[in-house]
Amino acid sequence: MDAEAIKRSLDRCGLRCTPQRYAVMAFLMQHKEHPTAAEILEAVNRVDPRSSRATTYNNLRDLVKAGLVREVAVEGRAARFDAKGLRHHHFICDRCGNVEDIEWCDVPRPASGSLGKRILRECELIFRGLCTKCAPRRASRQVS
Repeated sequence: MDAEAIKRSLDRCGLRCTPQRYAVMAFLMQHKEHPTAAEILEAVNRVDPRSSRATTYNNLRDLVKAGLVREVAVEGRAARFDAKGLRHHHFICDRCGNVEDIEWCDVPRPASGSLGKRILRECELIFRGLCTKCAPRRASRQVS
């Protein structure tokens, strides 16, 4: 996504395109590693050291609320952030906390009435387990 596209997406969601908000969004669009808020702050401040911790957290909150960024909750660890682009699910490693994108598959909507008066915004799957780096390697058995 180029600079103009980021500005248009912010405008479309009713968000002002401040230099700090633009920097957060641009960083997330360029990096697919699911960074924490602290990692985003550090990266953004390497380029332009005007953003405070509060400004970064507030911008992330506003971007999530606007639907431009997804917050991925990782139990017992700092939340991670992901710019919404192509639809995808997530795999979270129980051991190292790494968050990986998983190809999208349609999630069936709950049966009519099963949510009561709740209004469903979206459904996504979060897979949990051990990533390929943390999964135990099976010793190859040799038959003698």
